[in-house]
Amino acid sequence: MKRTATAIWNGSGKEGNGTLSTQSTVLNKTQYSFNSRFAEGVGTNPEELMAAAHAGCFTMKLSFVLGAAGFTPETLETSCAISLEEGVITRSDLSVKAKVPGITPEKFQECAADAKANCPVSKVYNMEISLEAILL
Repeated sequence: MKRTATAIWNGSGKEGNGTLSTQSTVLNKTQYSFNSRFAEGVGTNPEELMAAAHAGCFTMKLSFVLGAAGFTPETLETSCAISLEEGVITRSDLSVKAKVPGITPEKFQECAADAKANCPVSKVYNMEISLEAILL
């Protein structure tokens, strides 16, 4: 399986702008620019997309890990923050809040750590990854 995306950029790095499109068309000529990446401009940026990918992948993996352990989550809500410092993407910080009937806090932490270590996006990210896992 392969998934594709296309980036088009026009102009210089600081004054130019571009668009991102994905195979699924969820992103379809979505704007990105210097301001959307390094300031508070309108549009997306690579770090935001990396955060969405990591949050989505980890959450789905956690659901599978919990299922394999005999638990069905009621809800899993994950946020992810990607840090860009001095031109280097340095870390990914995951935070999950979960409602999982019948699970002990210890078993939940074990499942969350498994999902963090084994989701495909975690495996490809060559940076520090932290995890805060809260059982509601």
